[in-house]
Amino acid sequence: MAEDHSTSHIIQSLMVNLIIAAAKGVAALLSGSGSMLAETLHSFADCGNQLLLLLGVKKSRHAPTAAHPLGYGRALYFWSFMVALLLFTGGGVFSIYESIHKLGHPEPVGDMRLALAILGFSLVLEGWATLKNVQELNKRRKGRPFFRFLSDSKDSDLVVVFGENAAAVLGLGIALLAITLAALTGDGSWDAIGSLFIGVVLIGVALFLAIEVKSLIIGEAADPEIAEAVTTTAAEDPRLTRVLHMITIQQGPAEVLLIMKASFAPGLSVEDVARAINDFEDRLRGRCPEVRWSFIEPDVPRS
Repeated sequence: MAEDHSTSHIIQSLMVNLIIAAAKGVAALLSGSGSMLAETLHSFADCGNQLLLLLGVKKSRHAPTAAHPLGYGRALYFWSFMVALLLFTGGGVFSIYESIHKLGHPEPVGDMRLALAILGFSLVLEGWATLKNVQELNKRRKGRPFFRFLSDSKDSDLVVVFGENAAAVLGLGIALLAITLAALTGDGSWDAIGSLFIGVVLIGVALFLAIEVKSLIIGEAADPEIAEAVTTTAAEDPRLTRVLHMITIQQGPAEVLLIMKASFAPGLSVEDVARAINDFEDRLRGRCPEVRWSFIEPDVPRS
């Protein structure tokens, strides 16, 4: 089930990427490395992406209005999707373009020592940020397989930040290898090839994130634990004899809509049924506070 939504993981990654982007920019300028330029743009793009995620979290917390009676929780999913698009274009596509340009117009290899030092420093920082993301994901996945949880998680911003950081670690490793080979061989083609692989990694991560977030934008069922809690809570009340039909929809990282048909014990008055529904909703929200809206219709089983 969803946890209290925090932005600490976004702010942490933003601070790390600002430091790294500035350091990479200096190294790219001094070395003329295409891989370093690709990594610089990647880090600056990540900074912009994290600002968009913070905007998404802020928008998602707006109170419901007459125009949006179920609130703005899905706004975060929209901005998460925008981040995936920017990662695809601003990071992946540009890196591949830079690689093709460098392969077509090879440049002499300069002094790569500063670039290598900054890449090593960046790898340590990005590795630390990614480890923090993994620890947060492990706390929330509650025994579920890691990649299954990534696919099922409703916290799109946490998944996006992890995807960005994991791509950054892999990209830094590729850049280190490419620049080392370019420095050892004096062949700038290795640097261009490194930029190409970084672009492929970024596009792959962007596509994964876009597919996962698209499902949430369209409307995805809440975690199975919510449905189990509904069934358990209903079974505790003898006035509510059976859950006939149930739909759960994730409206935001910690916002769920429940629509349900249920049958009630014979002989109950309209007021008794209304009280049973109110009691059920109170007990369910005690178990699952993320169920912000519930619409329960009395019905009878169809033969």
